[in-house]
Amino acid sequence: MGCVHCKCCSRYPSSSDGDSRDHPEVGPYSSVPSKHVLTQRSLETLPIPSHNFSLEYSVLTQRGYYPDYPDKENQDSFCIRTQIRGNPNVHFFGVFDGHGQSGTQCSNFVKDRLADLLSKDAKLVDDPAKAYDSAFLTTNNELHKSDIDDSMSGTTAITVLVIGDTIHVANVGDSRAVIAIKNGNRIVAQDLSSDQTPFRKDEYERVKRCGARVLSVDQVEGLKDPAIQAWGDEESQGGDPPRLWVQNGMYPGTAFTRSIGDSTAEKIGVIAVPEVSTVKLTPNHLFFIVASDGVFEFLSSQAVVDMAARYTDPRDACAAIAGESYKLWLENENRTDDITIIIVQIKDLSNSGTGSTSGTSGVSLMQGNWRTGTGASDMSTASGSEMYRSVRSEFSDLQQPFQHSASSNRGPAIVVPSSTGQNPLEMGVG
Repeated sequence: MGCVHCKCCSRYPSSSDGDSRDHPEVGPYSSVPSKHVLTQRSLETLPIPSHNFSLEYSVLTQRGYYPDYPDKENQDSFCIRTQIRGNPNVHFFGVFDGHGQSGTQCSNFVKDRLADLLSKDAKLVDDPAKAYDSAFLTTNNELHKSDIDDSMSGTTAITVLVIGDTIHVANVGDSRAVIAIKNGNRIVAQDLSSDQTPFRKDEYERVKRCGARVLSVDQVEGLKDPAIQAWGDEESQGGDPPRLWVQNGMYPGTAFTRSIGDSTAEKIGVIAVPEVSTVKLTPNHLFFIVASDGVFEFLSSQAVVDMAARYTDPRDACAAIAGESYKLWLENENRTDDITIIIVQIKDLSNSGTGSTSGTSGVSLMQGNWRTGTGASDMSTASGSEMYRSVRSEFSDLQQPFQHSASSNRGPAIVVPSSTGQNPLEMGVG
């Protein structure tokens, strides 16, 4: 959820080709489509030789549908860099959700520059949190100095850096990373990032100290009392969230408190300092998901993990989640957001060298970095892939199938592979 001038009401840039190196994109719509086709990459596998397991991943991006702007370009972008600095154990996944007039240019600039800076940092493996901080802040400064007008535009960024059997997550904004953990016969979603919005008390207080007015659109327009500084939670108040405004104006109206770019909002507390969390992988970790907030607007982290767990192929999981997100957008709004999702399955990770941890350690906010250590309890000798297949089977027996409405891009229609082994479903959306 971005600023009021991009994802809520008005002023979209005209369509352009954009950067297609990391960003395959759906073709333009003509009007409300009876069917939409989702574009995705092939299935890719990355071995992690240092710990003798592998990552299997796929990515999908779906351009949003805006009836008043049928040619609006996809402002989401993503970047996947493998074998960073020539190291086969280091890989990078990132999703960037642009907003504002120059949102597409901002997200494409940031996805390339951030990955470049991390790749060039000789201390990346030794101190990834410090490398993240440096890369985010340098990218932000370079975007300000570039030819791109980021005064009222920018991008959020959710990134995962895999170093051996440990993942480091850096986030600015309200996109999200989630990991699936085996817990007995259940698969539990654990957030790897914390959405940076005024709903968070710490972020609310920080931007207020920087001079921001925090009000919903209804409060700014005088429809609700601006003195009531309580908005419930994101689920109940998602349609009219608290936003950041300058003291004597009705701008910029950002619903997030951190981003890259947004030089105007920077003056009232919007910063590019990432919150960084670290998780040591164990056999109980099944897969992780990196996605733009278009996925999570109407779906909880647990719902997204539940859907992903129904599919052994991450391509099918991407298609099902994107389709369900798209459908829910159209049921609740007259448009959809751009949707981008990366799913990375963790294959054949054994106990060897991982150590045993139980539960989740405390989370502390230190110098702008949100750091957490996570492990899984009651580890067995089963490999990660065996555990995934077992839990997925148990999970499918416990719950009824979702009614999906998306497609893996294996034909011109919307074809969703059935999670119960039956024939694929073909559905329309709109």
